Amino acid sequence: MSDGHHFLITRRIGIDAGHRIMRHGSKCRHIHGHRYEVEAICHASSLHQGGEQDSMVLDFGFLKEEMMAIIDASCDHGFIAEMSDTDLLSMFCPAGKEQHEWIAGLQEAIARDGFVVTTDTHLATRLYIIPEAPTAEALARHWYRRLQDRVQIRSEGLAVLERIVVWETPNCRAEYSGQKTGVQR
Repeated sequence: MSDGHHFLITRRIGIDAGHRIMRHGSKCRHIHGHRYEVEAICHASSLHQGGEQDSMVLDFGFLKEEMMAIIDASCDHGFIAEMSDTDLLSMFCPAGKEQHEWIAGLQEAIARDGFVVTTDTHLATRLYIIPEAPTAEALARHWYRRLQDRVQIRSEGLAVLERIVVWETPNCRAEYSGQKTGVQR
């Protein structure tokens, strides 16, 4: 039985990625990049009793493995784009492929999976596509949704992913929480 107290753990990773916010009214509509810092904060009302995670909420190494598989492997040293930014996406179309067919294939994958990661691009650039503008807020929510089940599984049902924090710069961050409190800045 919980006494209202809980343990919090945080793991941070960093990635480098390009993006643009196509409808932004200022400079962010231009292609640019960030050194993103991404934090996953997990909580549990108790600690593991026995086993390799004894006295832990979730092994930091397990949390890092999941973050690396979902965030780093897909996005680091790549470009994060919005599916509707077809002018930008056309620049990534591989040689010898019809742009409209290539983009239609990406749209099918987005509809099926909610994201696309591919290196089947011009210059073999890693491309990560999401359904919305790749703002820090949208990325926090997207990565939260992709990580939450993995945290439950890796902690054997003990830990809950509380929130994801995406630092776009050292001074600017966005959070997404699975709780009713929503996005905080």
